[in-house]
Amino acid sequence: MSRQHALLSASSAHRWLECTAAPKMEAKFPDTTSEFAREGTLAHDFAELKLRGYAVEPMSQSTFRHRLDTLRTNKLYQPEMDTHTDAYFDYVKEILLSYPAKPYVVVEKRVAFDAYVPQGFGTADCLIMAPGELHVIDFKYGKGVPVSPTNNPQMRLYALGALAAYQLLYQFERVHMHIVQPRLNAYGQETIEVKALQRWAEDVVIPKAQEAASDNGKFNPGEWCKFCRAKAQCKARAEKYAAMVEVAHEKRDMTMITMPELGKYLEAAKLLKEWADDLQEYGLSCGLQGIHVPGWKVVEGRGSRAFTDADAAFEKLMQNGIEESVLYERVPLTLAKTEKAIGKALFTELVGDYVEKRPGKPTLAPESDKRPPMKLTQNAADVFKKIEN
Repeated sequence: MSRQHALLSASSAHRWLECTAAPKMEAKFPDTTSEFAREGTLAHDFAELKLRGYAVEPMSQSTFRHRLDTLRTNKLYQPEMDTHTDAYFDYVKEILLSYPAKPYVVVEKRVAFDAYVPQGFGTADCLIMAPGELHVIDFKYGKGVPVSPTNNPQMRLYALGALAAYQLLYQFERVHMHIVQPRLNAYGQETIEVKALQRWAEDVVIPKAQEAASDNGKFNPGEWCKFCRAKAQCKARAEKYAAMVEVAHEKRDMTMITMPELGKYLEAAKLLKEWADDLQEYGLSCGLQGIHVPGWKVVEGRGSRAFTDADAAFEKLMQNGIEESVLYERVPLTLAKTEKAIGKALFTELVGDYVEKRPGKPTLAPESDKRPPMKLTQNAADVFKKIEN
């Protein structure tokens, strides 16, 4: 199903709660989509059908199969989509079965939280209503980074919308907010009392939403700029990051940087790199449209050679005495491709004992990262020189 988006949407709340100028700024740019987004929409259609058939709209096996097969004709369909939406279905089913009597369930429900946000609405993937308890479940098909439900404004706004629709009937005392990301094997939950949620809405959401809906929004560039449609052209962001560069140039202290300074510079460098990448993409877009960017031009990147007809070329080589074994490699599939080709369940059953989890390469991450710090061995001191402040 297609989804409409409000100016102050729940999915962008993490941004407009921080930068109240963002919504009006973004409205000047087209809301484009990507193949990843279309893939996510298709996965949501699978998830909706499976939940609807089980908990909302019982249907015959033939009707369910017909609808499922229709979805599978989409060119973006991959067998793993069934596996991951089954995992989401099983997660929701487990919640339902935890109650002695079947709770009331709605899927793909439009919820309005306009009591707190002007014209605010969104679409909740699944709502479960039980005596005194509301479950708000969000299915995310992406495999970029895990999204935490803790203090998540999108989930809280969905919850406020659900409370507005169903509180009189069910007298909820607490809300359980779940985010399910099967492709990352990430399943998170936050529980909040209804009164605490309403206080957050009154103290935080209402003043920020009113400011964002007005023409007096305040710019506040930060990590929430990542998916803002105006990020490359935003002058507030440009001035903030340009100021970082100027400060670095002004500091003429020629001694070695300290560890606290290194921490600050790493954070600044991360933001500056993201900004530089956005500027590069925007500059290229302008150049391709014939708009001159002073000091820059669009050039042809490094090309590569390719056969116009590989089959004909290889046939001629073999006709002239080149052995087929020289021209073709027999390369086994990677573990991930093998699992994807035969399905996760069968893969685990047949060759699960031959799989080991190897440690990843050490990487530097901010302290806010959810992963625990590595346990460094004593040998690390032999590899790295001891750094003293």
